[in-house]
Amino acid sequence: MSYASTVKDELSRQVPAARHCMIAEIAAIISLCGRIACSAGGCKIKVQTENRAVARKCFTLLRKTFNIIADVSIRKNARSKKNGVYAVVVGEHKDAARVLMATKLMDQDGEIGEDLSITRNVVVKQACCRRAFIRGAFLAAGSISDPKQSYHFEIACATQPKALQLKALINTFGMDAKIVVRKRYFVVYMKEGSQIVDILNVMEAHLALMDLENIRILKEMRGQVNRQVNCETANLNKTVSAAVKQVKDIEYIRDRQGLSNLPENLEDIARLRLERPEATLKELGEALDPPVGKSGVNHRLRKLGAIAESLRK
Repeated sequence: MSYASTVKDELSRQVPAARHCMIAEIAAIISLCGRIACSAGGCKIKVQTENRAVARKCFTLLRKTFNIIADVSIRKNARSKKNGVYAVVVGEHKDAARVLMATKLMDQDGEIGEDLSITRNVVVKQACCRRAFIRGAFLAAGSISDPKQSYHFEIACATQPKALQLKALINTFGMDAKIVVRKRYFVVYMKEGSQIVDILNVMEAHLALMDLENIRILKEMRGQVNRQVNCETANLNKTVSAAVKQVKDIEYIRDRQGLSNLPENLEDIARLRLERPEATLKELGEALDPPVGKSGVNHRLRKLGAIAESLRK
């Protein structure tokens, strides 16, 4: 099971305690993956999804909120042999009208709202209802990448007004959702790990949130270790390169004029470096008599480098 399916499965098993939150969640599901068919015989609602958990949640909400036993059917998916297509249908006009009016997708005159949008609606007035609406929207048309690979959260909307509304609802919780157009969809998305943690918390997917946090901690630790190793490797390479150059400079001086012609302090450090090419500055300083600090050793080696350079010129 993918990470997105795991999150949806967890969310599908959560039923809000308050009826107004249930209505908000149903409104989101119908708005993003539902269809309303009206004829002379009345209206019916059809929610279609490839995720069994979403179909189960929709059926449960309809039963608990409106005492409606919806019809559920499944057919083979023409695009994928693994997943079927689930349809949750409210076929009775009276029941469908009750649902649509409660979710404010139908007005008192029986008119269906444009694009099933519920912008500026009492359904999402309270914070708890906004949480429920976002949860329903994610169940209906959302996706989240495996955090082991990357951080990406998105909900695809069929129209721009729906995407703008959903973005505004998410941002009321202090997040910074954005919209991108992909083919014929308007996708509300977030890419930062911390914001995805926040949105999981808003939707109350606490188990998925803990898994994500554990993965983030592990990735951060690995990143810190890698940075430390890279830094130490770079320092080691720098030290080795410096030591190699120092040995070459000292050998050049020895071959051109001899080390005995150097001042005593420079001769001592030159001979010691040739004897111990792998030693650090600290180790070289401790081996001198009397001992010299790292800065003193470095100063003498720089002088030797300058002498070698002048001889080369």
